[in-house]
Amino acid sequence: MGDFSSFQKKINQSFQNISLLEQAFTHSSYVNEHRKTDREDNERLEFLGDAVLELGVSQYLYREFPDMAEGELTKFRASIVCEASLVEFANELNFQDLILLGKGEELTGGRNRPALLADVFEAFIGALYLDQGYEAVIQFLKTYVYPRVQKGAFSHAMDYKSQLQEFIQRDKNSKIEYEIVEERGPAHSREFIAHVRIQDDIGGIGVGRTKKEAEQKAAQQALENQGARF
Repeated sequence: MGDFSSFQKKINQSFQNISLLEQAFTHSSYVNEHRKTDREDNERLEFLGDAVLELGVSQYLYREFPDMAEGELTKFRASIVCEASLVEFANELNFQDLILLGKGEELTGGRNRPALLADVFEAFIGALYLDQGYEAVIQFLKTYVYPRVQKGAFSHAMDYKSQLQEFIQRDKNSKIEYEIVEERGPAHSREFIAHVRIQDDIGGIGVGRTKKEAEQKAAQQALENQGARF
């Protein structure tokens, strides 16, 4: 069994019901091999944690990005709570070391299987919510999830061109034009440089592997230069 005592110190949480924490890390394969115990798997906690996590991320995005439309907020949230992102969060805290698995699942590499790790992360959120309440979940997200949003880890999900269009039309009603000014590198590793012009002035410059990515990054820089919150 993993060291749940050290884990709690690491995340600055102290569970009143330690069995809830252990359940969050208990895979159904372990329960199937230990039927004589009354241990439960983490599937119900995963169901709850999924909803709590969505709410925690939704309220954060709603407050931090007041000018973002509903459709963009939905895409942004989806990129944060998707399997790949949850696996990264789980790996950052070495969740794989705490998971209780059946022997068969262990032998087939279940401990590092993305879907399993993502499920465990959601189950942990569910357990934390039940044991410590919603505010404890928010504090956890403030430490391990929100900062990555602030650093732009999920910016690929954001449509900066649409946001720039809305911002400029609302505040200045200016004309926006994009131009690919340079292509460089070999065909298999091409790089594009884009300028976005706002009323004929260069508002931002972006570099990307595709023309679309370069334009998005140019729009992102333009928003930053305009002092927009996004």
